[in-house]
Amino acid sequence: MDLEQMWQSTLGEMQIQLSKAHFATWLKNSQLVEKKDDTIVVALPNNFTKTWVENKYQKNLLGIMRGFDGSVKKIEFVVGGKYFAQPTTIEAQEVDGIDLDFKTDPETGLNPKYRLSSFVVGPSNELAFAAATAITESIGKKYNPFFVYGGVGLGKTHLIQGIGNEIIFKHKGRVKPKYVSSEQFTRDIVWGLRNDRIESIKKKYRDVDVLIIDDIQFIGGKEKTEEEFFHTFNALYENDKQIIISSDRPPQSLPVLEDRLRSRFEGGLIADIAYPEFEMRVAIIKSKLDDMNRHLSDPVINLVAKKLRKNIRELEGVLKKIIFTQERKQTDITERMAEEIINKATQNTSKRISDTQILKAVAEFFNLTIEDIVSHTRRKEIVEPRQIAIYLLRDISDLSYPYIGEKLGRDHTTAIHSYEKINNEINRDPGLNQKILMIKDLIYKS
Repeated sequence: MDLEQMWQSTLGEMQIQLSKAHFATWLKNSQLVEKKDDTIVVALPNNFTKTWVENKYQKNLLGIMRGFDGSVKKIEFVVGGKYFAQPTTIEAQEVDGIDLDFKTDPETGLNPKYRLSSFVVGPSNELAFAAATAITESIGKKYNPFFVYGGVGLGKTHLIQGIGNEIIFKHKGRVKPKYVSSEQFTRDIVWGLRNDRIESIKKKYRDVDVLIIDDIQFIGGKEKTEEEFFHTFNALYENDKQIIISSDRPPQSLPVLEDRLRSRFEGGLIADIAYPEFEMRVAIIKSKLDDMNRHLSDPVINLVAKKLRKNIRELEGVLKKIIFTQERKQTDITERMAEEIINKATQNTSKRISDTQILKAVAEFFNLTIEDIVSHTRRKEIVEPRQIAIYLLRDISDLSYPYIGEKLGRDHTTAIHSYEKINNEINRDPGLNQKILMIKDLIYKS
């Protein structure tokens, strides 16, 4: 058995062990490039994939390889380079004949830097990615409409634009996708009405094969925009055209959206992109350090991953501050130094947030009023939002328990109990963690 046959057989074994999405993301594009004495050298397309495969699959791969060749003692992973004829990471170069200069295409609205091949897949987004991949193969017939939701900075825009770009590459221009933010869609509708050109706007959005609308929550309450989108949705759907929508929350949690639109969204596939788990955050940090050609100790990396759960953008911002401090002081960053940087970054945000902003965000998320939350009712649908409000007042603003209790018309022991209950459950209950992080997104946006 030659090296290529041995590697394909190894991949065949791994394909049985892994989900389709995980295999496609981490191992499908791998290449066995040489054997050096007792070491097999495997090329992977980018640093993130290299880090992930080393940490997650190295032992499995080595065990399978040794079954084919007992002389193999080690697997060494290298990044791309000459082993890949086509780049699979996003760079300012040509991919599949298209120049990726990161400029948005004025006709499709798509930015070519967003590719499904560079979307990092893990347990927190596996369903969404698998659906996205399936859509590119069966446009308008499977998972239509496709509604994806999640907090800020988790990759929704990357995923939905990636679908559009993948469709262009796979179907060679025969299928017409169109990406637009909900704000731009609203501006177009307003312009069409004011200038008596609404028919041309209708044609613009209905004469496509795939309509991708980002952040649909922002059209809620805009009567004319909702009306036009409803009719556009129906026109496309009835002609088997693909509709892809993103939001910061699921359809049932969009209280200002018309029921008829919400029911349309719920008629297709709804998938969430959750906040990445600790292990995935560690891998992301290591990948970004590789890209920057910088180094941090494992304890510091673990601390950053533990403290920053909100979104990848926030994590990357703090990571850059840590690297800047390390280079400015010309010394290795300790855990204590990293914690000071993290605390300062998060405190600067919390100082600008008022009690009312926190209560308002909780009320908005649960479709309640602030009066509901501070009332004395013990109805189940009010108790959890109230406990979350107490937790956030303590977690974000570091307010005293007596103050929080007074703010919500309770004594301080109730505030302590509520905070500790949520604090204990947040790491055991992914659904609760997701709710709290999405509410924090609302708070920081305000």
